[in-house]
Amino acid sequence: MELLLNELAAWQTWAAILATAIAGLMRGYAGFGTAIILAPIYSVLWGPLAGVPVMLLMELLVSLQLLPRAFRDADKRVIIPIGGAAALATPLGAYVLLAADPETLRRAIGGLVLVFGFLMLSGWRYHGARPFGLNVAVGTAAGLLKGATGMSGPPVILYLLAGPEEAKRHRANLILFFGLIAVISVVVPLFVGLIDGPVLLRFLIMLPVLMVFVRVGAALFGVVPVRFYKPFALALLTTAGSIALFA
Repeated sequence: MELLLNELAAWQTWAAILATAIAGLMRGYAGFGTAIILAPIYSVLWGPLAGVPVMLLMELLVSLQLLPRAFRDADKRVIIPIGGAAALATPLGAYVLLAADPETLRRAIGGLVLVFGFLMLSGWRYHGARPFGLNVAVGTAAGLLKGATGMSGPPVILYLLAGPEEAKRHRANLILFFGLIAVISVVVPLFVGLIDGPVLLRFLIMLPVLMVFVRVGAALFGVVPVRFYKPFALALLTTAGSIALFA
């Protein structure tokens, strides 16, 4: 109880709650956003070795919440090779999380989010074909990033959002991918002892916030026009990346 009270008395906890609520809205509405927002923010508040495992645990739970409908609607011919390759590469990326200097890794996470945000803002997308080999290559890059930073989204999002599919299919594709990679991403941190008491406590505090706001975001998907979402998402990405890079 004392540990819980101390955690709730810390300003970092309330800053994390606010970031978690915003990330939940974005994830529920668009199908992505949890890791891209929370990895840099949690790394600033708690350090990468503590912040990334909290985010990975929440990513696992929220993916399971959204997965059943996404599995029905997604393009499994594309997503399963990407997700499989990412799952295999994630443990290799986790070595970077364990070996890298935390300060350097925090700034690298922030820089990656900023680059991704600016690419989204520029409108650049991959517009070529999606052969099996390229699907595997994109998935491998995503898995390495997932293990090292907690974020697998940037290469996959830029790759998938270029397709001709409607917004509903895009959203389902992203949700299915994140669901496939979420389970494997927690194995290495659990095995090496990064998921300890403080991490579990922070996870238990943040999880209800995320679950509630994911549902709110999902409900907004059919109400709020997509044109309003993009500027909001870009502002969040650039803010989160800048905080991690320059704080």
